[in-house]
Amino acid sequence: MATLPTGGTNLTVGFTTAGQPSQTWYLDRNTGRIRGRADGLEAVRQAVDIILNIQRFRWQIFLPSSGMDWKGLIGQDPGYVVAELQRRLWDALRMDDRILGLEDFQYQMTGDTLTVSFTVKSVFGSLNKAMEVMIG
Repeated sequence: MATLPTGGTNLTVGFTTAGQPSQTWYLDRNTGRIRGRADGLEAVRQAVDIILNIQRFRWQIFLPSSGMDWKGLIGQDPGYVVAELQRRLWDALRMDDRILGLEDFQYQMTGDTLTVSFTVKSVFGSLNKAMEVMIG
């Protein structure tokens, strides 16, 4: 006696998927207050800023897949940081299904500071992002 269905029912017939809205609260960084709502590219920009400014595995309020893993980059050799940073950025940002990829990485070393700039490709368009890592 079979315990699982053996029929040829196709569950994908008549089934459609719909994307969820990307609308979220708009956080005004200048005033530190919630001011209205953000949608589309502005919501993605805000999500990228939040993801990259949360230390991964540090705060229990966030999912373990949320945030950027900065541990192990600070104080390392610049060549290692450049090689590892691109992978870690994609690992942090790919959890958001609105983000399609990262490209156009550019690195600049000034003293002990490594500045990386890149383009985030999303379903709403592209946005440029730059960050600094103290490696000395």
